[in-house]
Amino acid sequence: MSTTQHQRIVFGLKVRQFRQEKGWNFEELSKHSGISISYLNEIEKGKKYPQPANQQRLADALGVTTEFLCSPELTKQFAPLGDLLQSNFLNELPLDLFGIELQQVVEIIARAPDRVNAFISALLEIARNYSLRDENFFFAALRAYQELRNNYFEEIEEAADAFVQKNKIPEDGGVPSALLAQLLQSQYDYQIDEQKLAQLPELQSLRSVYNPRKKLLLLNNRLSESQRAFQLAKELGFNALELKERPLTSSFIRVNSFEETLNNYKAAYFSVAILINRHAFVRDIASFFKLEKWSPQTLLQLMSKYQASPEVLFQRFNLLTKDFKLEKVFFLRFIHDLDRNGFDMDKELHLNRRHQPHASGLNEHYCRRWLSLTMLRDLQAQQQQTDNPALMLTGVQRASFLDTGEEYLCIAVAKPGYPSVGRNVSVTLGVLLDAHAKCTIRFWDDPAIPQVTVNVTCQRCGLQNCAERAAPPSVIEKKEERRRMQELLEQLTN
Repeated sequence: MSTTQHQRIVFGLKVRQFRQEKGWNFEELSKHSGISISYLNEIEKGKKYPQPANQQRLADALGVTTEFLCSPELTKQFAPLGDLLQSNFLNELPLDLFGIELQQVVEIIARAPDRVNAFISALLEIARNYSLRDENFFFAALRAYQELRNNYFEEIEEAADAFVQKNKIPEDGGVPSALLAQLLQSQYDYQIDEQKLAQLPELQSLRSVYNPRKKLLLLNNRLSESQRAFQLAKELGFNALELKERPLTSSFIRVNSFEETLNNYKAAYFSVAILINRHAFVRDIASFFKLEKWSPQTLLQLMSKYQASPEVLFQRFNLLTKDFKLEKVFFLRFIHDLDRNGFDMDKELHLNRRHQPHASGLNEHYCRRWLSLTMLRDLQAQQQQTDNPALMLTGVQRASFLDTGEEYLCIAVAKPGYPSVGRNVSVTLGVLLDAHAKCTIRFWDDPAIPQVTVNVTCQRCGLQNCAERAAPPSVIEKKEERRRMQELLEQLTN
């Protein structure tokens, strides 16, 4: 009977623990059990699972029953690791993408079980307290993988190039959604229904739903041409890249595995790659960066040329690292919930390192001086004066961080979260203004670009007389209080 990786790991941990409790090395356990040293080593690493006869020999040598040795139950020493294995979290992590085997992780844990298991217990407790689910870790692992590869995947680029050439897709922008729909129908036997979702009000926030048994794609009939093209191109990506494990909705309702998360990203990457041809876009970016003055019209023209949403256009700026050697870059997407007037960062990506503007899971208020939030507030104000679902704002800012002095050139677009109602969306590209960036982006020092001192959250910002402050600097105040206490204690003890 075949065994699972979980069974092999648990069995090996028990053998290791009882061997060490007896003070034996591999040679001594081999002498008592009659099993070779090399095979014992494989068992303890979770790579091999012994046959019943060898199970009995090990149990007799270690002074335990075969029932306990083969059961999923772990001793108290390894109980936290058992919880981690039972949660399936370790098995779902994409360790292979980072060149790591699960057995290596377990072996590290087994070397110092008390300390490492205490650390694991702390992580699990934090996850429970902050309501973190497997999907939070899956998305974090996906971001780490994207950042490791500079968010550039040559194999998908090549597949997209081949698909474009084979199907004569326009390479200089303006890929019509009708062509993509025709390719889905003719090459992959899809049926496309743009009326069914309109009959289901509860699903109006979804852009598409796919029924794999019928090869039926339900499209939201309220999508713009660019949104429709993206969803159709993404479906082509799932098929062209032969990605079997996939979500059936345009946005995740429930995440089942990391493979599903990764495949969804790959299909979206493919979609962007065929909608915005990399060779044409590199030429366009080069022309944009050669401008002496900031030109919001050029950015809007690029969106118009490629019939791309801001999210799709900014995703294609992944070419900055490969073709322009701009490695210190971040991407952010903010959601402005108009009903509660709250701002949430729902997507972020940092290349080269974690940059100053980043997500905070501590329920703190993001700096209202950030271009991302300033534009969302401006958009809300303009919406109150005009009812225009196509309203879109572009902006630029030189943001200098109070604590580090690092300065970023930030370019952002804000728009309604159509077809969802009650929320607006902003996407931001940030480039650290080092010497190389200043040579590459000529308009960086345009006097018309506002220069603003910013921070991450209001609670952690010591900036005085900030008119945009949304909350008192409570973290700064607590740090100052602790500093004063420490000074008084040092006076007393000295």
